Amino acid sequence: MKAYVVGGAVRDELLGLPLQDRDYVVVGATPEEMERLGFQPVGKDFPVFLHPRTHEEYALARTERKSGRGYKGFTVHAAPDVTLEEDLRRRDLTINAMAKDPESGALIDPFRGKQDLEKKILRHVSEAFTEDPVRILRVARFAARFGFRVADETMALMRRMVQSGEADYLVPERVWQEFARGLAEPHPEKMFEVLEACGIADKLLDGVKPVPEILIKTVRESESVPVRFAVIAWPHQESEVGTVCERLKAPNEVRELALAACRNRVALRAAPQATAVAVLELLKRTDAFRRPERFGEILEVARLASPGLETARLERAIAAASAVDAGAIAAQAGSPGEIARLVDEARVRAIEQAA
Repeated sequence: MKAYVVGGAVRDELLGLPLQDRDYVVVGATPEEMERLGFQPVGKDFPVFLHPRTHEEYALARTERKSGRGYKGFTVHAAPDVTLEEDLRRRDLTINAMAKDPESGALIDPFRGKQDLEKKILRHVSEAFTEDPVRILRVARFAARFGFRVADETMALMRRMVQSGEADYLVPERVWQEFARGLAEPHPEKMFEVLEACGIADKLLDGVKPVPEILIKTVRESESVPVRFAVIAWPHQESEVGTVCERLKAPNEVRELALAACRNRVALRAAPQATAVAVLELLKRTDAFRRPERFGEILEVARLASPGLETARLERAIAAASAVDAGAIAAQAGSPGEIARLVDEARVRAIEQAA
């Protein structure tokens, strides 16, 4: 029985990046042997164990055989006779198919992943890549993380996967998981380039794509995935963005911010010259009084997505209008309708004075 560090930990160490978690592959062991040594089984689809002290993950070496559509359509074979190279061969990219002997420090690199790291290339390990459509999204995500280019033969393979319909079996929740992780990376514009080049962008995004220069600027100024996505959505129609959010199964906070930005784009652009009444309507329409933090995000999206747009007036307006004592007005007014009218009038005056 022998354990090796595999995957991302080996890759990131070679890149000089800080190590997060280490994953191990165990060769020559059975589940029963692992449990006798105190490892705790946690795997559902294949044998994975937690180390009794470090709680790091140890997976038995395994092979996979395609048995159906999508990322769950696999039959897994984990046994003591599965070699380390066989386990590495089933992985997606050469840069993720390296292992390290923790005792000797020796690098096991049967598919020249280190060479591809040095050349900054994302290259598939084998034709088995085509068996899992999620790997298309993973390649795009790694392009966003490292800024690497996709090998020509890998891009050709991805195009064939899209054309064959294999990519149609992507599970929306997995799509959003990979898409959001790519959007959070340092070079998300590279993710969109890869998705466009392989032909899957239109299937997933239906034309809702970023302006690269604006997305690059946004990345420098905001780490928020909802803000980054809303900046991408900004120039598009609300209906288009809503369709994409539904297709990607985007979380509510992402969907709401993106749709609010699209819905109010024209009014936000006009706000510097708008009347106080129009500004108040914008504040009410964006729920700024009940959700000031979300309104702040909307203003951030507007500034990033529309370079040169001045939002200072809206910042002064919400501060002034929020300071109006609605309770005092309600105590002196009669009907609810009269209260609402008097509060609005007081807020309009406050906005005018703040301008």
